[in-house]
Amino acid sequence: MNQEKLGRTISEEMNKFTEKYMLPDRAIHSEDMPWMPFDDAGSWFKPVRFDFTTGMWINLFKVDKGAALSRHRHTGGFVIGYTVQGKWKYLEKDWSAKPGTLIFEPPGDVHTLYVDPAEDMITLFMLDGCLQFVDENNEIYREDDVFTLYRRYLYYCEEYGIEPDKNLCF
Repeated sequence: MNQEKLGRTISEEMNKFTEKYMLPDRAIHSEDMPWMPFDDAGSWFKPVRFDFTTGMWINLFKVDKGAALSRHRHTGGFVIGYTVQGKWKYLEKDWSAKPGTLIFEPPGDVHTLYVDPAEDMITLFMLDGCLQFVDENNEIYREDDVFTLYRRYLYYCEEYGIEPDKNLCF
């Protein structure tokens, strides 16, 4: 068998194998779901992925103009965010985000998210691990992770008669 034919055979065999065992692709339509309250201070979320094997959760996160998400720390893995709308910053940092800004947060960083008063902020966040809210004494008073957010999503769907999107878990 010549090298070209062998390459095609291996490729065809691998394609059949991966098609048999790979996860199905997904298309999540976030515009079809309502903004769900994240807290009582003007923060909202739309989940787009819950990964129970890695602890990763991805969501569109909205904070009302001029509002803040209280002081918090991320544990576990890193956080990546991509700003879609509005301007925001962490009060403890020198940078600010605007549409098109990609941000990276190392685990353990403590910060307070503040949104510019001119416009609501929407950012796509990819998070691993836990989100711990801390008070002025650095005491943890709330924790969120992939499981608490999924539970909140299911409770919200049940309360408002919405069919949960099973495509969000993969």
